Amino acid sequence: MTVYSFYIFDRHAECIYHKQWVPPPSSGAQQKSVSSTTTDGINNGMKNNNKKRPSNRLSVKDDAKLIFGTVFSLRNMVRKLGGRDDNFISYRTAQYKLHYYETPTNLKFVMLSDTKTNNLRIVLHQIYVNLYVEYVVKNPLSPTAVEHPGGIGVANELFEMALESFIVRNMN
Repeated sequence: MTVYSFYIFDRHAECIYHKQWVPPPSSGAQQKSVSSTTTDGINNGMKNNNKKRPSNRLSVKDDAKLIFGTVFSLRNMVRKLGGRDDNFISYRTAQYKLHYYETPTNLKFVMLSDTKTNNLRIVLHQIYVNLYVEYVVKNPLSPTAVEHPGGIGVANELFEMALESFIVRNMN
Protein backbone atom coordinates (compact mmCIF):
# COMPACT_ATOMS: atom_id res chain seq x y z
CA MET A 1 0.00 0.00 0.00
CA THR A 2 1.35 3.39 -1.02
CA VAL A 3 0.30 6.73 0.43
CA TYR A 4 0.73 9.63 -1.98
CA SER A 5 -0.32 12.65 0.07
CA PHE A 6 -2.24 13.88 3.11
CA TYR A 7 -4.23 17.09 3.64
CA ILE A 8 -6.00 18.77 6.56
CA PHE A 9 -8.60 21.45 5.79
CA ASP A 10 -10.17 23.69 8.41
CA ARG A 11 -13.82 24.70 8.57
CA HIS A 12 -13.06 27.77 6.44
CA ALA A 13 -11.90 25.60 3.50
CA GLU A 14 -8.22 26.50 4.00
CA CYS A 15 -5.55 23.86 3.69
CA ILE A 16 -3.79 24.02 7.06
CA TYR A 17 -1.49 21.06 6.46
CA HIS A 18 -0.15 19.18 3.46
CA LYS A 19 2.37 16.36 3.24
CA GLN A 20 3.38 14.52 0.09
CA TRP A 21 5.32 11.26 0.23
CA VAL A 22 5.22 9.82 -3.27
CA PRO A 23 3.87 11.67 -6.32
CA PRO A 24 0.80 9.99 -7.82
CA PRO A 25 1.30 8.23 -11.15
CA SER A 26 0.89 10.41 -14.21
CA SER A 27 -2.34 10.08 -16.12
CA GLY A 28 -2.11 9.19 -19.78
CA ALA A 29 0.89 8.85 -22.00
CA GLN A 30 3.05 11.84 -22.86
CA GLN A 31 3.10 12.98 -26.48
CA LYS A 32 6.22 11.98 -28.37
CA SER A 33 6.29 15.05 -30.60
CA VAL A 34 4.77 18.51 -30.64
CA SER A 35 3.61 20.18 -33.83
CA SER A 36 4.57 23.79 -34.34
CA THR A 37 2.20 26.43 -35.69
CA THR A 38 3.28 29.22 -38.03
CA THR A 39 2.34 32.84 -37.44
CA ASP A 40 -0.66 32.62 -39.79
CA GLY A 41 -2.15 29.84 -37.63
CA ILE A 42 -1.59 26.95 -40.07
CA ASN A 43 -0.07 23.80 -38.62
CA ASN A 44 3.08 22.96 -40.56
CA GLY A 45 3.15 19.39 -39.21
CA MET A 46 6.87 19.40 -38.41
CA LYS A 47 8.24 18.08 -35.15
CA ASN A 48 9.33 20.79 -32.78
CA ASN A 49 11.82 19.40 -30.31
CA ASN A 50 13.43 22.72 -29.37
CA LYS A 51 10.58 24.14 -27.28
CA LYS A 52 9.99 23.00 -23.73
CA ARG A 53 6.47 21.94 -22.86
CA PRO A 54 4.93 23.45 -19.75
CA SER A 55 4.82 21.17 -16.74
CA ASN A 56 1.43 19.60 -16.01
CA ARG A 57 2.18 19.65 -12.27
CA LEU A 58 0.03 22.01 -10.19
CA SER A 59 1.28 24.08 -7.29
CA VAL A 60 0.53 22.78 -3.80
CA LYS A 61 -2.02 25.56 -3.29
CA ASP A 62 -3.87 24.76 -6.53
CA ASP A 63 -3.71 21.05 -5.78
CA ALA A 64 -5.25 21.62 -2.34
CA LYS A 65 -8.03 23.76 -3.83
CA LEU A 66 -8.92 21.04 -6.32
CA ILE A 67 -8.89 18.35 -3.63
CA PHE A 68 -11.15 20.42 -1.37
CA GLY A 69 -13.52 21.25 -4.23
CA THR A 70 -13.82 17.58 -5.13
CA VAL A 71 -14.44 16.53 -1.53
CA PHE A 72 -16.93 19.35 -0.95
CA SER A 73 -18.91 18.53 -4.11
CA LEU A 74 -18.99 14.79 -3.52
CA ARG A 75 -19.92 15.19 0.14
CA ASN A 76 -22.83 17.50 -0.75
CA MET A 77 -23.99 15.16 -3.52
CA VAL A 78 -23.99 12.17 -1.15
CA ARG A 79 -25.95 14.12 1.46
CA LYS A 80 -28.56 15.27 -1.08
CA LEU A 81 -29.02 11.85 -2.66
CA GLY A 82 -28.81 9.74 0.48
CA GLY A 83 -29.90 12.00 3.31
CA ARG A 84 -28.17 13.48 6.36
CA ASP A 85 -27.17 10.09 7.79
CA ASP A 86 -25.17 9.01 4.74
CA ASN A 87 -21.48 9.95 4.67
CA PHE A 88 -18.94 10.34 1.92
CA ILE A 89 -16.01 8.03 2.77
CA SER A 90 -13.86 7.56 -0.33
CA TYR A 91 -13.74 7.40 -4.10
CA ARG A 92 -11.44 5.74 -6.59
CA THR A 93 -10.03 6.74 -9.97
CA ALA A 94 -7.68 4.84 -12.26
CA GLN A 95 -4.62 6.48 -10.64
CA TYR A 96 -5.47 6.93 -6.94
CA LYS A 97 -8.03 6.48 -4.16
CA LEU A 98 -9.14 9.43 -2.03
CA HIS A 99 -10.05 8.73 1.62
CA TYR A 100 -12.04 11.25 3.66
CA TYR A 101 -12.77 11.82 7.35
CA GLU A 102 -14.59 14.80 8.85
CA THR A 103 -14.36 15.62 12.55
CA PRO A 104 -17.17 17.02 14.71
CA THR A 105 -15.42 20.43 14.51
CA ASN A 106 -15.54 20.32 10.67
CA LEU A 107 -11.85 19.60 10.16
CA LYS A 108 -11.44 17.52 7.01
CA PHE A 109 -8.70 14.89 6.77
CA VAL A 110 -7.96 13.68 3.24
CA MET A 111 -5.48 11.04 2.17
CA LEU A 112 -4.58 9.95 -1.36
CA SER A 113 -3.31 6.39 -1.79
CA ASP A 114 -2.94 3.74 -4.45
CA THR A 115 -6.10 2.12 -5.82
CA LYS A 116 -5.59 -1.23 -4.07
CA THR A 117 -5.81 0.30 -0.59
CA ASN A 118 -8.79 -0.59 1.58
CA ASN A 119 -10.80 2.09 3.37
CA LEU A 120 -8.55 4.31 5.53
CA ARG A 121 -11.30 6.10 7.47
CA ILE A 122 -10.17 4.44 10.72
CA VAL A 123 -6.55 5.45 10.03
CA LEU A 124 -7.62 9.07 9.45
CA HIS A 125 -9.59 8.97 12.70
CA GLN A 126 -6.49 7.67 14.51
CA ILE A 127 -4.40 10.49 13.02
CA TYR A 128 -6.97 12.98 14.29
CA VAL A 129 -7.32 11.55 17.80
CA ASN A 130 -3.78 10.36 18.50
CA LEU A 131 -1.70 12.91 16.59
CA TYR A 132 -3.62 16.08 15.74
CA VAL A 133 -5.38 16.44 19.09
CA GLU A 134 -2.29 15.49 21.10
CA TYR A 135 0.31 17.58 19.26
CA VAL A 136 -1.68 20.48 17.80
CA VAL A 137 -4.86 21.09 19.79
CA LYS A 138 -3.32 20.49 23.22
CA ASN A 139 -0.23 22.55 22.36
CA PRO A 140 -0.46 25.96 24.07
CA LEU A 141 1.90 27.47 21.48
CA SER A 142 -0.33 26.43 18.58
CA PRO A 143 -2.50 29.16 17.03
CA THR A 144 -5.76 29.17 19.06
CA ALA A 145 -6.36 25.41 19.00
CA VAL A 146 -8.22 24.75 15.73
CA GLU A 147 -8.18 28.26 14.22
CA HIS A 148 -5.25 29.03 11.94
CA PRO A 149 -5.48 32.73 11.01
CA GLY A 150 -3.98 33.92 7.76
CA GLY A 151 -3.20 30.42 6.54
CA ILE A 152 -0.50 29.79 9.17
CA GLY A 153 -1.50 26.17 9.29
CA VAL A 154 -0.10 23.39 11.40
CA ALA A 155 3.52 24.26 12.06
CA ASN A 156 4.42 21.65 14.64
CA GLU A 157 7.54 19.50 14.35
CA LEU A 158 6.27 16.90 16.83
CA PHE A 159 3.10 16.43 14.79
CA GLU A 160 5.08 16.09 11.56
CA MET A 161 7.52 13.55 13.03
CA ALA A 162 4.69 11.55 14.63
CA LEU A 163 2.71 11.56 11.37
CA GLU A 164 5.75 10.41 9.40
CA SER A 165 6.44 7.52 11.77
CA PHE A 166 2.73 6.61 11.93
CA ILE A 167 2.47 6.41 8.14
CA VAL A 168 5.72 4.44 7.76
CA ARG A 169 4.81 2.03 10.58
CA ASN A 170 1.14 1.43 9.66
CA MET A 171 1.11 1.75 5.89
CA ASN A 172 3.97 -0.57 4.95
